[in-house]
Amino acid sequence: QDWEQRQEEDTLLIERILLLVRNVLHVPPDPTEEQGVDGDASMHDRVLWALHISRMDDLLKFLASSQAEQQWALHVLEIISLMFRDQSPEELALLGQGQAAAEHGEDTWELETLRQREMAERRVRALQRPSRHSHFGGSYVLQGLKAIGDRDVIFHKGLHNLKSYSHDLGKEPRRVPRRRWA
Repeated sequence: QDWEQRQEEDTLLIERILLLVRNVLHVPPDPTEEQGVDGDASMHDRVLWALHISRMDDLLKFLASSQAEQQWALHVLEIISLMFRDQSPEELALLGQGQAAAEHGEDTWELETLRQREMAERRVRALQRPSRHSHFGGSYVLQGLKAIGDRDVIFHKGLHNLKSYSHDLGKEPRRVPRRRWA
C-alpha cells in the first residue's frame, strides 16, 4: 500500500516487523552452541539465508531505495549493518574477485581466439584480391531519373555514393553578398 492509504495499525506493524528482524540479527553468536564442522554455516548465516529465501532482503532493498519510505531508513540501515556483522570489509571486497578474475581470463581467451580467426580470414581475403586497384569506378545509368532533356542521368561515381546523389552534386553554391543576407 502507498503511505497515504496506510492506517496507523499498518505503520505500527511494519515498524514491529523491522524491529523483530533487527533483534533476531542482533543476537550475539554463542561458540559453545555452534560446534559444527569447519565450513558449516553459522546460525547467523542460516538466519540470513532464511531472510533471502523469504525475499525479505528484496523488501529491505526497496525500503532503503524508495523516497516515499524514508521513515524506515534508520531501521533498514541498522538491519543491513547487522547482516554484515561477522564480515570484514577486506573479505567482502575480495569475495567476488576470484570468480570475476576466472571469468575475465576466460573472456579474454575467447576474444583473443576470435581476433586471431578474424585476422586469418582477413589475410586470406587479401591474398585473393588482385594487387592492383582499378581507379575506374564505373558509369551507371539511373533509369527513371531524368537529366537535361529526355535522357536518363549518367552517374560516374561508385555505387556506394549513390545514396547521396543530388542534381546539385559538384556545383558551387551561389554566393550571396553580405549586404543581401537576411
